[in-house]
Amino acid sequence: MEEPLSPSPRKVTIVGVPMDLGADRRGVDMGPSVVRIAGLSAKLTELGYTVEDLGNIPVALAEMRRATPADARHKYLAEVAKSNALLADCVEGILDRGAVPVVLGGDHSIAIGSVAGVAGYYRRRGQRIGIIWIDAHADINTPESSPSGNIHGMPLAVLLGYGPEVLTHIGGFAPKLHPEDCVIIGVRQIDEGERQLARQLGLRIYTMRDLDERGMSAIMDEAIAWVTRHTVGFHATFDMDFVDPYYAPGVGTPVPGGGTYRESHLAMEKIHDSGKMLSVEMVEINAVLDAHNRTGELGAELLLSALGKKIL
Repeated sequence: MEEPLSPSPRKVTIVGVPMDLGADRRGVDMGPSVVRIAGLSAKLTELGYTVEDLGNIPVALAEMRRATPADARHKYLAEVAKSNALLADCVEGILDRGAVPVVLGGDHSIAIGSVAGVAGYYRRRGQRIGIIWIDAHADINTPESSPSGNIHGMPLAVLLGYGPEVLTHIGGFAPKLHPEDCVIIGVRQIDEGERQLARQLGLRIYTMRDLDERGMSAIMDEAIAWVTRHTVGFHATFDMDFVDPYYAPGVGTPVPGGGTYRESHLAMEKIHDSGKMLSVEMVEINAVLDAHNRTGELGAELLLSALGKKIL
């Protein structure tokens, strides 16, 4: 078996995906820009990283196409699939060059492409990956269960092999993830169809009640141990709506009762300390709804925590 090329702990490559086709509200397409404006590259350089920024993956404009009857079930399917296929190739290439991919969204539908790229890279080496999904929502709707048809509510289901083939088979294989290698943290809003699929698959989900009762530190230790039992490591995906709207007002689907500033940083610090993070992404920052780029700056700071920034 070919030996995997381990990502260099001192080399990161940033790629943006200004995707807003997976959501109902405009503004999340500016997410990559506001995180960059917050000084992500310069601050990573200060941490000792060699930083490359590849710019943005092309994403179609919603205003440039007409709605179709199929959009009721999965809006902008072809356009979302095309950009995610490009992203998958890009992420796999970043890993081929020995860097850690840092993906900036855009709505959470971009996880389809980022995880496809990481999973494809390690699949070529006979290995599989896990995922830590930090989010107020479970994101495991299918076109049949989704109340809205918004694909940003479907990416984890797609990665587990449920949904349109044009999405599930990006990279030429499915599924990208096994249910026993997945953990979702911070859920406080879930649709009935998602609840049923989660129970069917036996997904490990930590709700906000779990965090309240047990604390972020214990939950993260358990989650990291769980997703690395059978895997080479994990992709970390952080939806900014995990954070309580008091700290992160610039999100399209805010849900009261979310994580605090320190809980969010602790989660990312634990991810870094595990030494098992293969790639990381930040999604769902909506600049139109933000106040003085508070959410964009927090997004950048959380990524820095995941990449090794410490208090001391």
